[in-house]
Order: sequence, then C-alpha cells, then structure tokens
Amino acid sequence: MPKNSQHRRRGKHALDADDVEWLESTPETDDGPPEGDRWSTWDQSTPTEKGPKPYPDWLVTELAAVDTEYGLLKTGKEADVHLISRGVPGTDRVCLLAAKRYRSSDHRMFHRDSGYLEGRRTRESRMNRAMANRTAFGKQVIAAQWAVAEFAALCRLWELRVPVPYPVQIVGTEILQEFIGTPDGYAAPRLAQVSDDLDDLWTQLVAAMVTLAREGLAHGDLSPYNLLVHDGRLMIIDLPQIVDVIAHPAGPSFLDRDAHNVATWFTAKGVPAADPESLAALLRKEAGMAP
Repeated sequence: MPKNSQHRRRGKHALDADDVEWLESTPETDDGPPEGDRWSTWDQSTPTEKGPKPYPDWLVTELAAVDTEYGLLKTGKEADVHLISRGVPGTDRVCLLAAKRYRSSDHRMFHRDSGYLEGRRTRESRMNRAMANRTAFGKQVIAAQWAVAEFAALCRLWELRVPVPYPVQIVGTEILQEFIGTPDGYAAPRLAQVSDDLDDLWTQLVAAMVTLAREGLAHGDLSPYNLLVHDGRLMIIDLPQIVDVIAHPAGPSFLDRDAHNVATWFTAKGVPAADPESLAALLRKEAGMAP
C-alpha cells in the first residue's frame, strides 16, 4: 500500500467525574508490535463501545492484529481523520479504517458547539460549569461528548440502514470507522466534487433525510462537503452534531437548514426535482411537525 499521504487528501454515554482517564488518548505500552505502529485497540473497547453486531466479515477483530498509520485523510477544526490499516501479520487478514481523532484542549475546536450542545448536560455540576466556561478540563469533556455523540449516532443510523460508514469502535476520543474509498487507500470524493448521476444521488439523499426525520433527527450540518460518493452510492459522514429535532428548542431550524443547504446545491446543478422549500416541508411532515 502506498505511504504517500499527499495523494489521499482528496479524498456511557453520561460522563462522570471519574471519566477523566477515559478522556485521554489511547494508552501506550512498552511491549510494541513486531511491525506496524501499535497493537490493535479492539480489546480496549467495551461491548457498548463497539459497532453493531453482527460484525462485518471484512472487519479484523483478532487480538494479534496491528494498526499501521498511512497518513492524514482530512483535517478540520474539531478533529482530524487518519487512514490506518488493521491486519494480522503473516496473513491476508487486513482492513482499512478511518480514525477520527478529536483534538485536545489546546486546539481551536467546536466552532458552533453552543447551539448543538443544548440539552447535553452531565450529572456533575462541576463538569457543566467547566464546559460553560470552556476551561481546559471543560474542553476535554466537550471533546469526549462529541466523540460519544458521533459514535452513538453512527451506530443508530447504521442499524436504521441509513448510508453511513460502519462504526467499528470508540477509544477515548478516537472513533474508528469503515474507510470509504478504494482498496489502495484513495478516499471517495465528496459530493461537491461529483457531477455525474446527480438525479439518482438526489433521490438517495432525500430517502436518507426522510429516514432521519422520521426518527426525529437532523444531521445538523449537512452539506455537499460531508457527503461522500462511492461506487454510485451516497454516504453521510461527520455526525457529531446530530440533532434531536423534537427535543432541541431550535430543532426545526436545523431541519430546515439541512434541507436548504443540500437542495440549493442540487438546484444549482440542474436537478429538476430539487427544491429547498419542498424538501424542508417534506422533512417537517415526516418529523411530525407543523408546516
């Protein structure tokens, strides 16, 4: 597999005060693997921190597996995504994973977190104060909440058959998920880079958004830049800010914004069925909201 990452750039639950250790990155060990960068972290996740069963056949779960880093896939304000392979040395058992790592408190992060975090509170008032004041500890708690929220969303949507990458596991603030791309490590393009079969992609997107709305959910930040297209199939990514549109006081506005963002793009590309107002009305109806 090529190691030049430059070519790839194209491409529980409630937290207690004792969870500080859990907020740290994957613990290091002195007993390193014979090859690769680290032993597989599969056994470091509890059953609730692993993806839905049955596990896919392609997923390497053997404890003898090692993880090898192959470079940066995507960088963002809240997290970076890296390409890794997980395989058993001396065998053909290997899979590619996208490792999304939320940044530590010394980085700029969560540029719009106040709106999305509405209603996400812990049982500890100390934690809530730290989050509100954006202290270093508070930012660690926020990072952990975002990671947990995204992993839970991926698991829920996968079980609903919404087109999302398979969520492999969560370890601290690292989410490992299915890599969407070619076997040699080239990431699938974003929708914003695609110009073919847009009518079919629009149909796929509306179906996925309707499924979300029926569950009372909105992506919360949907755009052509967090939708991937792989082998003609649309895939939704970047879900830490998923919104419960019924419980959230601004839920309907998140639903409307998602609809307008994507429908406006498809309209500009000449897809006749795409209409922002019609999609917003459809989603509100499916979510059981008044027009």
